[in-house]
Amino acid sequence: MNTVTQRLLVFFIGIPVVITLVWLPYYHHLAMHLLALCAAFFAANELHTMLGKNYAVHPKPLVLLLVSAVPVMGILCALLGWDLCYIDFTFVAAVLVVLSFETLTAQTFAQSNARIATSVFVILYCGYFFSFVSKMTLFPSATAYIAFFLLFVFMCDSLAWFFGVLFGRNNKGLFKASPNKSVAGFAGGIAGAVAVGLIGHYLLPKYCGIVIFGGAPWKAVVLGVLMGCSAIVGDLTESVLKRSADVKDSGKLIPGRGGMLDCVDSIVFSAPIYYWLVSILYNPAV
Repeated sequence: MNTVTQRLLVFFIGIPVVITLVWLPYYHHLAMHLLALCAAFFAANELHTMLGKNYAVHPKPLVLLLVSAVPVMGILCALLGWDLCYIDFTFVAAVLVVLSFETLTAQTFAQSNARIATSVFVILYCGYFFSFVSKMTLFPSATAYIAFFLLFVFMCDSLAWFFGVLFGRNNKGLFKASPNKSVAGFAGGIAGAVAVGLIGHYLLPKYCGIVIFGGAPWKAVVLGVLMGCSAIVGDLTESVLKRSADVKDSGKLIPGRGGMLDCVDSIVFSAPIYYWLVSILYNPAV
């Protein structure tokens, strides 16, 4: 089975599964929480392996346990009605465990800084950043907010690729992290994200009766521009991590796509930005 066929199968099977999980509101979107937990776990596993190619790292079971603790706390906050600050407390506690583990178990200290830095980064990137997906489930009309979050990212990625193929031949090399990325692709990705914001602003209340991007239209434009930028930078960030580790893909978990981190890089980077922007621009009560 060639790579293109594998990618198409993942697209036509994986995307409907994700959409179905988003539209299941039962138990405060428990299905979405569990999906985020699984994605965080497998992405952390891959990132730990990548970092281990260049740096000293802590034992993988310890790091994966600490990463998983953060989205698990997100699930508990949603199900039990706990304050979302417990997610932040869990992240801080995980960092303190890393520091304590290194202090109490290290026999030599030449690589202590590297072990601490890599563990904290994996917990931050794959655990804490993913927890913002859990936080979104507590927004009023959470299903619509999460669906549009994914639309922002997917539309940006899709149009960036489409514009890059059509118009990017002579304007590549803008980013050293990914020389094949083009100015045209960058512009197309942002245009796609802005279009999603404006669709949400103008059409969602009219056809569904749900207002999530209300107020002035400029808010939807700002949201689209910043979401487009964050999705693109998220993709480039993972390219930097892979180039540093000298690997083509983060893993082989998903046929035709590589690893979990290859699939969720833009989502991981964009989740906290989307949560903050929605909170600031539209102030949904949590």
